[in-house]
Amino acid sequence: MADIKERIARRVAKELNDGDVVNLGIGLPTMVAECLPEGVEVILQSENGIMNMGGAPAVPNVDVVNAGAQYVTIKPGGQFFDSATSFAIIRGGHVDATILGALEVDRHGNLSNWIVPGKMVPGMGGAMDLVVGARKVIVAMQHTQKGKHKILDECTLPYTAINCVDMIITEMGVMKVTNEGIVLEEIHEDFTVEDVQAATGCKLIISENLRTMV
Repeated sequence: MADIKERIARRVAKELNDGDVVNLGIGLPTMVAECLPEGVEVILQSENGIMNMGGAPAVPNVDVVNAGAQYVTIKPGGQFFDSATSFAIIRGGHVDATILGALEVDRHGNLSNWIVPGKMVPGMGGAMDLVVGARKVIVAMQHTQKGKHKILDECTLPYTAINCVDMIITEMGVMKVTNEGIVLEEIHEDFTVEDVQAATGCKLIISENLRTMV
């Protein structure tokens, strides 16, 4: 499981550019910060009011947590601000990329990632704002959930936002969401195209330039 998550995180990290302002969702996306290619430095933003956030501290500091209530550090030049300023940054289009998990994504780029009906949840958090405010939305997740499709023709769970997802990166491959549907652009060497299609709940478009996922 850890190897699968690291595989996804390392591939996601290749989508980030030096100097990007990036918001990382809780769970798997937080691993991306530790997988950046050499020479690439990103500015991590947390919607609870942190800019230039660092990784986890060696000794927990209960005064500094990210939006997922995880202990974090602050890099030199980092800033704290209120939620109003934080969401002005997000809604104003100043976040280059947001990376988050999903319960479901469909071929239209619709995203469901915040609630399963009947389950108790604390709320949507900043996801709704991030996926419409960030310049690029990358879903980083395992391809299926206990064998159940997570990439579908149509989401069945309540939407977080519609037509918002740009890329989906899983342990099986890299997919781009287009107006024509989901295009499989990279495939991991452990799988065949038939494997990926069988694990996907909608018809994939196979890129003419399909390459190996690295």
